[in-house]
Amino acid sequence: MTESHASNPWPRRVGIVLSVLPVLMLLFSASAKLMSNPEAVAGFKAMGYPDGALLKIGIVELLVTLLYAIPATSVLGAILVTGYLGGAVDVHARMGDTLGNILFPVILGAIAWGGLYLRDPRLRALLPLKR
Repeated sequence: MTESHASNPWPRRVGIVLSVLPVLMLLFSASAKLMSNPEAVAGFKAMGYPDGALLKIGIVELLVTLLYAIPATSVLGAILVTGYLGGAVDVHARMGDTLGNILFPVILGAIAWGGLYLRDPRLRALLPLKR
């Protein structure tokens, strides 16, 4: 780590704040699925998912979010969150949803990776923005 990163706490602090947003949104979404929220159930039925899929997807969503939130597993979690959100993009695109609903998971994934990049010096060293 360079001296400037070691003495400047702001990238890490901003990274933590950015990382909280996708964690809260994914936890809220997972809880709606795990508690069989009537709106979530109706939405999944409209998308053609079979009964029982809501619980399974909610469990996966919760697990990948927790992996992302735990510092020791955050990179693995970010990779898995990206895959999860890619599935959301696919579903929204297949359903002919609005562009905003299709892009939302992409934006959420970008925020998750941006937050991780700023809070994890190993990732910044691996993927420097400038040389």
